[in-house]
Amino acid sequence: MQVPPPPAGETGRNGRVLLGACSWAESTLVKDTTWYPRRGMKAAERIAYYATRFPLVEIDSTYRFPPTPDVARQWVERTPPGFTIDVRAWSLLSGQATMPASLWDDLQDEVRPEARDNQRLYAGNLSAEARAEAWRRFEHALRPLTDAGRLGCVVLQLPSWLKPGDTGRAIVTEARQRLTQLRLCVEFGNPKWLGGDQAEDTLAMLEELDVAVACVDFTGYPVVAASTADLAMVRFHGRHDDPELEPGVRAAWRFAHRYSHDELESWVPRIHELAASSSEVHVLFNNCWRDHAVGNAEEMGALLGIGSSGAPRRDP
Repeated sequence: MQVPPPPAGETGRNGRVLLGACSWAESTLVKDTTWYPRRGMKAAERIAYYATRFPLVEIDSTYRFPPTPDVARQWVERTPPGFTIDVRAWSLLSGQATMPASLWDDLQDEVRPEARDNQRLYAGNLSAEARAEAWRRFEHALRPLTDAGRLGCVVLQLPSWLKPGDTGRAIVTEARQRLTQLRLCVEFGNPKWLGGDQAEDTLAMLEELDVAVACVDFTGYPVVAASTADLAMVRFHGRHDDPELEPGVRAAWRFAHRYSHDELESWVPRIHELAASSSEVHVLFNNCWRDHAVGNAEEMGALLGIGSSGAPRRDP
């Protein structure tokens, strides 16, 4: 059964809903499916084609290495006006372990001596001046996106080991202070942030900071549909809890789930609720195994009754 969108102006703000995937270049999508019309398409052709199918994408490569202005300009040049790009924050800026090689060469001397031979780098291993400079360079690299109206938001993913407390609050607060002009969304890797009595405190903190909360569909994660800022976000990671799926899937087992019709449909009224209290809702599929993410995004669009612009579909 298809659940229609609410009539325009009936409740709340009825913000537009944008759907997309967390990657347009995942290797199994490119090599193992026929979603792209040609196997030999270049990277520039793939993102341009993707942008004809969806209005939104998330860039995840920026989690491993910070972006550069030149790369951001390429994303602008290869996508049409009105296309929206969400960018995942560099791991160092979200409390995650980071590859030392991802730090700019001229800041390597700012790593504390006792941490220079470590295989993983954390923000606390840098001087305060270097951390501030890292934030500045990250924001500067995104300016081609902001200037072109392409940047949707920055997605800050906190570590799964980070329990609710002052450390996590400080990370989110610093991100808000550093990215004052950008929309920011936080995904809590540890489900305790949004579980039980803690959820109310977490949502209140984000609302006070004007930071969006990522509503997550994932194994073991509480189902929360809440809006804490002008932007709302829903992220579908998959529901597998058994890594023994099939040969070749082990490395990506968490994301190899393809959502069923019923699983997607259960989110339709929640997404409508988020649209009623936000100007925009970003619905992103991170089950990027083969064509699962793009296929599920298309299916969700049909269930929501929206077209590629995020507006309700109308009969001809």
